[in-house]
Amino acid sequence: MTQKKSAPRKVAGQKPSAEKLDRIVTQALKAQDERMRGYREQALKIHPWVCTRCGREFSHVNLYELTVHHKDHNHENNPPDGSNWELLCRYCHDNEHSRYIDELAGGGATLGSEQDKMATYRPFSDLRELLKGNKK
Repeated sequence: MTQKKSAPRKVAGQKPSAEKLDRIVTQALKAQDERMRGYREQALKIHPWVCTRCGREFSHVNLYELTVHHKDHNHENNPPDGSNWELLCRYCHDNEHSRYIDELAGGGATLGSEQDKMATYRPFSDLRELLKGNKK
């Protein structure tokens, strides 16, 4: 029976080496690039090269400014039909993510939501009765 060679275990309080951290970061960036390249290429084939928000048109010259936005904000949800993607220019994409962060920070309540439409306080509910009392 042969034993597998394993990497040296981390000793408590000991920091990982700079080379190991560099290797981990490089692998993570490479995996992210491959993942992004896959759905970006698919989205550019499926959707017209127009920003969904502002309507700006793109060509091969400025295509790098067109980004793929995940409608549900889940970058792992990449259906092959592109139903979770929309193409946004970099400015509209930044704006969309800023709005999403603001919504999360505000507890999810947005202007025009059902919660805003429901008023519970009625300051003039008994005004009719008060006015009738003065006419006596």
